[in-house]
Amino acid sequence: MRRIFAFVISLAVLVATPGLASADPYQRPARNQQAVDFVIKRAVSQVGVPFAYGGGDANGPTLGSGPTTDALATEQRANTPGTDPGSVFGTVPGSTVLGAAPAPAPTVVGFDASGIIVYAFAGAGIKLPRSSGEQYKVSQKVAPSLALPGDLIFFGPDGTQSVALFVGNGQMLEATDTGIKVSPVRTANMTPYVGRIIA
Repeated sequence: MRRIFAFVISLAVLVATPGLASADPYQRPARNQQAVDFVIKRAVSQVGVPFAYGGGDANGPTLGSGPTTDALATEQRANTPGTDPGSVFGTVPGSTVLGAAPAPAPTVVGFDASGIIVYAFAGAGIKLPRSSGEQYKVSQKVAPSLALPGDLIFFGPDGTQSVALFVGNGQMLEATDTGIKVSPVRTANMTPYVGRIIA
């Protein structure tokens, strides 16, 4: 409990004090900073694109893979060892649960949380895994008080529920049910660390 409290306090200070993250003595090499600036610019260019669960890849928005109501349950199942995504006991979009109607076919072209991150970093030549939980695993863990623009903010156990891109000044780019937008950093359900892809 103390660890969570200390984390929340450090993040609150970071969010409440614009520019605090840049006070970190670590400075990215100029070449890496250019890559981060490009990643952020590429992500921000997609503000307003609709949310589509399973949508988005390295080339841009794509047709989603299922209804948004199944988004959390499907991602949690995908990150739970021993679950069979093809099982009739799951609710994988397009599959059938005994006694249930099949999920409707996806009709929206857009991004989900991990899809916009894949797209943003692909512009800098970085291939990331497709799920937020896997993105959390491959990122360098950094204390939130040392976050720099371009770092990833994860939510849920081991980052399995969602991911957002820290763009600086207490703001993050995220996929919401209304689409891609920039909003204030949230700390509720956040992992203890942010993830750094470009050092």
